Amino acid sequence: MTDTVQAQATRDAYGQALVELGGKNKKIVVLDADLSKSTKTVKFAQKFPERFFNMGVAEADMMGTAAGFAASGYIPFASTFAVFATGRAYDQIRNSIAYPALRVRIAATHAGLTVGEDGASHQALEDIALMRVLPNMEVVVPADGRETVKVMAAALKTVRGPLYIRLGRPKVPMVTAEDTPFELGRGEILRDGSDVTIIACGIMVAQALEAADLLVKRGVRARVVNMASIKPLDEDLVVTCARDTGALVTAEEHSIIGGLGGAVAECLAGRYPVPVLRVGVKDTFGESGPPGQLLQKYGLSPRDLADAVGQALALKEKFK
Repeated sequence: MTDTVQAQATRDAYGQALVELGGKNKKIVVLDADLSKSTKTVKFAQKFPERFFNMGVAEADMMGTAAGFAASGYIPFASTFAVFATGRAYDQIRNSIAYPALRVRIAATHAGLTVGEDGASHQALEDIALMRVLPNMEVVVPADGRETVKVMAAALKTVRGPLYIRLGRPKVPMVTAEDTPFELGRGEILRDGSDVTIIACGIMVAQALEAADLLVKRGVRARVVNMASIKPLDEDLVVTCARDTGALVTAEEHSIIGGLGGAVAECLAGRYPVPVLRVGVKDTFGESGPPGQLLQKYGLSPRDLADAVGQALALKEKFK
């Protein structure tokens, strides 16, 4: 991937990275549940057919097979839509992958509201929560294509147990730098500010940067943090931001229950309590519609983020 790319779906970056890494490491195997064209694992299948396994519409079997590959010394990447990966196969992930801490990479695509017209049945809004609660499981939500490639490299070099990688369907703008490394358990300040901090993941990082531009017009200087690593969370950075700015807003294309917002609030409740407002889907299912309209309707637009910052600043003044 080069700097000339302005926008890319994280699922597309995943497919490209699989092919590149597969050429370097013959221990990599890829499994898919009959959705390889959509998850982009089809590229790996075409290049390395002997290491690709279409398991059919049998997600539980796919996760069990991935566990077997990992136990045998291979590095399996198991892919399907996020709603199927984390919902249909939860028991197998819990008992066959997380419990024995096997090195399975679950790379799930089509997460969040921006699945769009596929509607509520396919919009995973609870997958981060489901994976985050599992012992041994680590959870990553890349902000863009560049970061996805870096996450894939880290998945081979530094991650020693099970990993959940949350990927999206639509193209998203490139917001991370080409030369910035990804490190599990570390967040990154993309824009500095002293009045409030917006901590975001995935597609919401770009929304947060747009919100910060809107806030400048209101005289508010917002710090923007890309928190791709949900678990382990960069708790030290979260606490530093709380101390520096006195109020936080979290932003995620996920339920406000159990995801990034929950992780940040849990951290600060025990270490440095400050006002925290969570921007995300408010304990409801999604619906069919164009992705942009859904983000607007469910309160995930840059203007919604800016308004949440206003509420956080009011609470900050109240508790001074």
